[in-house]
Amino acid sequence: MSAPIYLDCNATTRPAPQVVAEMLDALQLAWANPSSTHGPGQVARRLLADARARVAAFLGCHGAELVFTSGATEANHSAVLGALAAARVGRAPGRRRWVLSAVEHPGLLALAQRLAEEGLPVDRMGVDAQGRLDLAQAEALIGDDVALVSLMGANNETGVRMPLHEVATLAHARGALLHVDATQLAGKTPVDFDASGADLMTVSAHKLGGPKGIGALLVRQGLVLPPLLSGRQERHRRGGTENIPGIAGFAAACDLAAGTLGEDIARVQALRERLEAGLRTIDAVHLYGSQAERLPNTSCLRFGTLDAEQVLSRLERAGIVASSGAACSAGGTQPSHVLLAMGESALQARAGIRFSLGRETTPAEIDATLAAVQRVIVPLLDPQPLAA
Repeated sequence: MSAPIYLDCNATTRPAPQVVAEMLDALQLAWANPSSTHGPGQVARRLLADARARVAAFLGCHGAELVFTSGATEANHSAVLGALAAARVGRAPGRRRWVLSAVEHPGLLALAQRLAEEGLPVDRMGVDAQGRLDLAQAEALIGDDVALVSLMGANNETGVRMPLHEVATLAHARGALLHVDATQLAGKTPVDFDASGADLMTVSAHKLGGPKGIGALLVRQGLVLPPLLSGRQERHRRGGTENIPGIAGFAAACDLAAGTLGEDIARVQALRERLEAGLRTIDAVHLYGSQAERLPNTSCLRFGTLDAEQVLSRLERAGIVASSGAACSAGGTQPSHVLLAMGESALQARAGIRFSLGRETTPAEIDATLAAVQRVIVPLLDPQPLAA
C-alpha cells in the first residue's frame, strides 16, 4: 500500500534525514550532562552552544535571548505567566489585564479561561470575516492596565497573518508587553525577532521539520521573567537538563529551512494556488481568508456544510490526509472557534477543513488531491437522481 498524500503540515512535519542523523550523533557522542565540568560534559556543552547559535541565527535573535523549552505550549505558558507575574511583583503592579486574540491556539485559550476563572481580567480581540484582526477593537482594549498582549503570528487553521508591528506599536504605547506565538511562521516565512517588535516569541521545532518535544521562548534582552520551571539551566530561566538530541535536531531543521526558504515559499505558494484554483471550480466550496494575507502553504475551506469529519474520513480512505479546526469529542464534532470568531454559524464552523502543504508536497500530489475530491466529495454535494 502506498503512503498517503500528507497535507497536514501545520499540525506537524516529518523530520528530515539530516535532522535524524544529527540527533543520532548527539545521542551517541554528546550524551553527557552539559552542566558537568568534566570532558564528556563539555562535549555536550559545546554542542548546546553551537546549536543555540544556529537556532538564534535562523530566528533573528541573540543567543542570550533564546530559552530552549519542551515545545511551544511550555514556551507560551512561560511567556504569559512570567510576564503577568513580572508586572504584578515589580514592573507595574497596577497592570493585571491580559489581552489576546479570539483565534489563538486552543492551548493558550485554555490558559486564558483558567486565569479568568481565577480572577485575572482577560479580554479577547476579535477578527473580521476574513480572519483579520480588528485593529480598532485592539486599540480600544489595550489600555494602561494591560500587562501583556498575546497575538499569534499566523493562524494555524486559516493561515491568515496578523498585524504584528501595528499591535506592537499599540501595546508599547500603553506600556504593555507583546507576546507573539510564531509557531506557524517559523519555517514557512522569514522570522526576525529583533525586527518584529515582540518582547516575547515562541516557536516549536516539529512544525519546520524538526523533532517533537523541543521548542524555544525568545525573551527580549533586558526583560527579566520569573521561570515556569526553576533551576540553573538556560541562565536560570528554565530548569531541567537540556534535551541535547532534540536541540541538535532543532538546529539541523533550522539550517535546512534557512537554506531553501525563499525557494520553498514560492514553490509551495504556487502549489496552493493550483489547489485552490481546482477547488474553486466546485460551486459549494467556500475558501476562508482568501482576501487576507496568508501563509503560503495554507488553505482553509468547507464543502457546503458537509461535516468535516465525514469529508476527512472519505479523503483519508482515498489516500489524502488533511485536518479540521473543529474539535472532536465523544459527543461529536465541536465547531471551530476560529471560524465562529469569523462570524460563521455552528453548522458552517463544523464543516471547515484545512489543507496545509509542505516542502515535500509535489504537483502530482495536488492533482491527485483534486481528483480525489471530485471522486469522493463532489458526489455528496450533487447527488445523482435515482434511477427510474
